[in-house]
Amino acid sequence: MADYYEMLGVSRDADKEEIKRAYRRLARKYHPDVNKEAGAEERFKEINRAYEVLSEPEIRARYDRFGEAGVSGAGAGSGFSDFGDVGFADIFESFFGGFAGGMGTRTQARSKGPVRGDDLRLDLKLEFREAVFGGEKEIRIPHLEHCTVCNGSGAKPGTRPRTCSTCNGTGQVRRATRTPFGSFTQVSACPTCNGEGQVIEDKCDNCGGVGRKQETKKLKITIPPGVDNGTRLRVSKEGDSGLRGGPPGDLYVYLFVEEDAEFHRDGINILSELKISYLQAILGCRLEVDTVDGGVELKIPPGTQPGTVLTLEDRGVPKLGNAVSRGDHLITILIDIPVRVSAEERELLEKLAKLKGDRTGKGGIEDFLGGLFR
Repeated sequence: MADYYEMLGVSRDADKEEIKRAYRRLARKYHPDVNKEAGAEERFKEINRAYEVLSEPEIRARYDRFGEAGVSGAGAGSGFSDFGDVGFADIFESFFGGFAGGMGTRTQARSKGPVRGDDLRLDLKLEFREAVFGGEKEIRIPHLEHCTVCNGSGAKPGTRPRTCSTCNGTGQVRRATRTPFGSFTQVSACPTCNGEGQVIEDKCDNCGGVGRKQETKKLKITIPPGVDNGTRLRVSKEGDSGLRGGPPGDLYVYLFVEEDAEFHRDGINILSELKISYLQAILGCRLEVDTVDGGVELKIPPGTQPGTVLTLEDRGVPKLGNAVSRGDHLITILIDIPVRVSAEERELLEKLAKLKGDRTGKGGIEDFLGGLFR
């Protein structure tokens, strides 16, 4: 005879709770309504017999002393002990969708009423300026449209679906299963009509009996100013059409903004760089710079240092949902210090260095120019 401790996978000194946990785990695995492999039902009976013996202290004591011979009469009649404290609701809850009074029910049949259509997703790329200012975009979206030939019934015009003879139009079939723990009733979708309750004998040629047909539709959508990577737009009722007169789903458009060669975005601010000459940095000047709005005059103050950030207010990205409020355009100044200068320039710079008292004779003109920006 098999050892009941080995059968449950516990040690001989295991306590009652450990035995109960082992039993639950194995009962889930080998229950005949779940495990259809050959020998699973017999294994399930053996597991129950082992638990029947080991869960009762007096019976377990006789088994430990005399083996199977000491408990051969235990549990006679039903073949199972009283398992009220084991928690079969926990064991079979995942199998039977509910448990009450020894009867479980699992419902898989489809609703026969109107069903809302599926939502759809579209990923849309935008140029940098399109994301900043928004606008109107035309898109093409493939989705399921209500069949106009059969009016969504799926039946050829002039014919009608017939009531399913297998389920008598309910869309459900029931199967009673007797187990050692009681009688369970499983409710599932009718395999003949796939839960619809009706069978289409003459299918619509346009949609193949589905009631919907794949179509590609043109849409114009409005992109609000200030959108960014990952912004999601919801277009109501532009998803797949519903079944049996159900409403259509929605279309969700996810936006992805392409990188720009000149501008970068930091929240609602726009960043860029501007390279100027060392003379422009020393003397100051006015230059036209590019912004998302076009060319704008920027004042470079005299003595501008490398890395200085100059701000053009209200030239950034409109705040999403409040286009009147805009960020700024921040321009980082880069200074181009020449490696070589002409003889005339060198002469003038040396005069300037002597005038400033900065020429030490230890370095070249490049050292002097570098000192101007330290």
